Amino acid sequence: MDYETPLFFHVMSYAMDADRDVIDMVSGNPDWGSPPGIANGLREYADLGGADFQYPPSEGLLELREEIAARRNVDSSQVIVTCGGGEANYLAMARAMERDAGDEFVLTDPVYPYYPGKTKMLGATARFVATAADGQLDPEAVRAQASDDTAAIVVNSPNNPTGAVYDGDTMRELVAIAEEYDALLVSDEVYDHFDFSGEFTSALAFDSSHRVVTNSFSKSLAITGFRVGYAVFPPELVDVAKTRHMLTNVAGSRPSQYAVLHALRETETDYYEENRRLLESRVETFTEALDEAGADYTRPDGAFYVMARFPDFPGTLANVERLVDEAGVAGMPGEAFGSSRDDWIRFALVTPRAEEAAKRLAAHFE
Repeated sequence: MDYETPLFFHVMSYAMDADRDVIDMVSGNPDWGSPPGIANGLREYADLGGADFQYPPSEGLLELREEIAARRNVDSSQVIVTCGGGEANYLAMARAMERDAGDEFVLTDPVYPYYPGKTKMLGATARFVATAADGQLDPEAVRAQASDDTAAIVVNSPNNPTGAVYDGDTMRELVAIAEEYDALLVSDEVYDHFDFSGEFTSALAFDSSHRVVTNSFSKSLAITGFRVGYAVFPPELVDVAKTRHMLTNVAGSRPSQYAVLHALRETETDYYEENRRLLESRVETFTEALDEAGADYTRPDGAFYVMARFPDFPGTLANVERLVDEAGVAGMPGEAFGSSRDDWIRFALVTPRAEEAAKRLAAHFE
């Protein structure tokens, strides 16, 4: 099978090779630092030695799974600790195909690019639902695309790339649609700690055998390199997913899981609240500069991305490269996220230089 190299890698390589200073707003690597519990946990782990340096249980350290289960109000047997949110989504989408209830995935447009990539990898077909201008998803539009061939409906809230947050009514309807068509709702909630609206509702709020929730600590604890995520499956679907996880990875990283467990127990809510306030401030500063540049943009209700459209400057890969060369700012071309926003550019506000980047863009489009 012929896989396309994600545009992320192309843009990041182009920015790194540029002959000038470039502000990276391509990838979502948090810049505000991890809570002290992560480093404290690693130090504690380093002194354990012996058996604690060997394989962890394949589905994850029991204490970590219990901690996650208690926070998500599920049984620990439903939790699989994965190699980041990416594997969690892969397991959920693969489990949907294994049910033999269909071979199509309903995805949003714009869409996080790895969902279509996994769709192709699993031999499924993608059907896209365009979101509203503000990124909101109309459940009736999803229902119109769903059919007896639908294996899964894959959604992401708070959303990458639009910043939309789905409220309780939307999530309830999405669960109902999955039940109606005997599909799985795969709800990727990796940005749940970055909800500015107060409207975020997890799919776990609705008891159903037709929904799988995925998440990761990469963003919330600023540890993208640790690769610790998780998936919460309905009891009747979890065992096969555990087997696929074991066959794919054997197990995840024991020291990473140990550190995450330590941080979850030690980190106060202030850590998350301060990071939300920091991002809200960056959104305000960045969008003010976009106003000066005469750009249209999405103001996110969550996550940490802004999509912008500049006058007479389509968000093509060529124009993204031009911004790198002429303005010293690297974003992602809209075409990476589907067809509905291919004239937009997405910027990740996870850099202390976000304000400087905004000024560079405003000056460039003056």
